[in-house]
Amino acid sequence: MSVLRLGLCVLGVYSMFLLWAVAQERLSVPFQHIDGHSTDKFKSALFLGTCQSFLSSLSALAYIVIRGKSGSSLSSLLGLDLASMTQTNNSSNSKTNGSSSTKVNGHTHSSSAPSHNSSSTSKALLLRYLQVSAFITLAAPFGFAALSYITYPTMVLGKSCKLVPVMLMNFVMYRRRFAPHKYIVVAMVTAGISVFMGFGNEKPSKASSNGEQGPHDQLIGILYLVINLILDGAVNSTQDEVFVRYKVTGQQMMLWINLFCTLLSTALGTLPLPHIPVLHPSSGLQSEFANAIGFIRTHPSVIVPLIQFSLTGALGQLFIFETLQHFGSLTLVMITLTRKMFTMVLSVVVYDHKLTLGQWAGAGIVFGGISVEAWVKRKEIHAKRVLQEKEKAKIKSL
Repeated sequence: MSVLRLGLCVLGVYSMFLLWAVAQERLSVPFQHIDGHSTDKFKSALFLGTCQSFLSSLSALAYIVIRGKSGSSLSSLLGLDLASMTQTNNSSNSKTNGSSSTKVNGHTHSSSAPSHNSSSTSKALLLRYLQVSAFITLAAPFGFAALSYITYPTMVLGKSCKLVPVMLMNFVMYRRRFAPHKYIVVAMVTAGISVFMGFGNEKPSKASSNGEQGPHDQLIGILYLVINLILDGAVNSTQDEVFVRYKVTGQQMMLWINLFCTLLSTALGTLPLPHIPVLHPSSGLQSEFANAIGFIRTHPSVIVPLIQFSLTGALGQLFIFETLQHFGSLTLVMITLTRKMFTMVLSVVVYDHKLTLGQWAGAGIVFGGISVEAWVKRKEIHAKRVLQEKEKAKIKSL
């Protein structure tokens, strides 16, 4: 059943975000003005994020209502039933001196089991959701701003190394340890994608900025990219922490995180804030949303890709949070990274691009890392089945 669930999650992530990537690429090029004589780029990353988070919260709510058990209270459906938000203590956890160990993502997370009253538990959970939402809202503008100083291939290369900050932030923020094979898989996947992109002969179709750039401009772009990756790593590690401590589903987390993201980004985009580098690029005391809506009125061809971007992103998040809940953030990151690889391979087939020997070698390293992860998971599943059979045999013998 777990293999089937993982397969459906992979299929959903791939299909939705391939369509999402098509819309994203369309949104990155100029749109025709209604006067028919000029073209302009859509620059409001904050408006894009707000549209996607709003639709994502609606899709999560619809999923919860449709799949929810009949007779369940509203608070239970939304993950606010205080009785279900106690710390996770499974019978399979090892207990020593009043502490329990929970295995998530192939690593062991140890936590004590103090008694919390319901109000503090509810407040702590909502604060975690708000924390994740703040990280997401802040991360997107830094990624968008980095493209003003570095080329898109450099951006993709940095994003492909996302496994490293995920593990780093898990250790720094929550002191988590990982199984040894996780480090091997991380190294192989990251190295493989780096080799694949580094050995390409084709030049990017266009850079993110015009003209020559000095070394200081490159450093600024790399700094923005590093900030984006650190915030992304904090998002994944905090989501893992929520799943460890509270009994919530992926869709409940998706609902609340996107709801808070919508509120935060709406506040940033609506208020006439002064110019804030990266976070609020609009000049003067102008509202960024007002500028975005004005662009849509004068460039109506942006509407279709904008809807496609928001809708496929929202549906894709359902599969992302399903994967995150049942398989952890590292498995999710490997799926998203390999999705990038398959996107590039599909582009080679469709548009007849030529791969160098170095790129084929990089693809082999990536698939080798995936094979290591699959082999270890297969051994773990087999070991669990053997243990279950032994337990059943003991029960029958009694």
